[in-house]
Amino acid sequence: MTDSLQRTPLHALNLELGAKMVPFAGYEMPLQYPAGLMAEHLHTRSKAGLFDVSHMGQIRIAARSGDVRDAALALESLIPADYAGLAKGRQRYGFLTNDTAGILDDLMVANMGDDLFVVVNASCKEQDAALIEAALSDRCVVTRQFDRALMALQGPQAQDAIASLCPAAADMRFMDVIETELAAVPVTLSRSGYTGEDGYEIGCAAADAETVARALLAQSQVLPIGLGARDSLRLEAGLCLYGNDIDTTTTPIEASLAWAIQKARREGGSREGGYPGAEIVLRQAREGVSRKRVGLMAEGRAPVRAGAKLFADAEGQKEIGLVTSGAFGPTVQAPVAMGYVATDYAGNDTALFAELRGKFVPVHVRAMPFVAPGFKR
Repeated sequence: MTDSLQRTPLHALNLELGAKMVPFAGYEMPLQYPAGLMAEHLHTRSKAGLFDVSHMGQIRIAARSGDVRDAALALESLIPADYAGLAKGRQRYGFLTNDTAGILDDLMVANMGDDLFVVVNASCKEQDAALIEAALSDRCVVTRQFDRALMALQGPQAQDAIASLCPAAADMRFMDVIETELAAVPVTLSRSGYTGEDGYEIGCAAADAETVARALLAQSQVLPIGLGARDSLRLEAGLCLYGNDIDTTTTPIEASLAWAIQKARREGGSREGGYPGAEIVLRQAREGVSRKRVGLMAEGRAPVRAGAKLFADAEGQKEIGLVTSGAFGPTVQAPVAMGYVATDYAGNDTALFAELRGKFVPVHVRAMPFVAPGFKR
């Protein structure tokens, strides 16, 4: 570790719990705990796991007019999502785009009634905040809350674990967000996550983070989970990792994220376009793209990792794509991956070949997610 790495408010607790710490997005973060990656992954799928995700950025956006809809409309000038139509107490996925329709970051935006609550990726949070401030400060007050803690409680028993400390959590639906208390600590609580399982994300003051974490870890079904299992869980859930599966070289349509652009922002919608790269996104949605992000499953047990080239033939003569994420899926007991392939080869069950240690391994295009979601809608 170097002195330049930042530490989350749960750093001391992570060390106490025996975490193996690694550098990630400028932070010293837990890769895994003594149980190990495989056990942590399967525990989250069967019970409940607690993740320290305090490295992510939290931002509040309040309209100078006092009307949260004005803040939502302002944010829509940067993101192709319908936030003006987002009800109080609900959140929605989205992504910042640039002038060439590349994805600058993906994020979550919640309507808290008086303002918007935004959660962005750790590696992008400084540039995201600067972009939002530069674009919206004439209409909105943008407040960085990068000193706050953020935790994720994920798994089919997450509701039971959290409801014993916060009864209001049991009544929430997928993508609901409330301000409440957990273990007598004020928290911002959303029912969402990054594993495909039911679960919650919990934002609180840094000074209160350990109190909340210890209260949750005291529940018999909860174990601490590190970045390693977080990555394999999200991959089985078919969810993108920014910097791997989406970045400034990928557009929302190429990334198979058109579902995140609601009707109002699409061609013919009441607020069509109006964000950076809109003409490109609208054209691609109408005319199609030359490549698409797809799910992939390899034959055998060896995982096909990020960076592996994809071919149409077993001899490796016709290159048609690239793997962007890949690992062994502990739940499905098979290698899983995602990547970009030429559109002609993007159909479900299409047979392809991945380059693996000088050989060409058979892979098939598969629908994502690889594991059925457990969301409480």
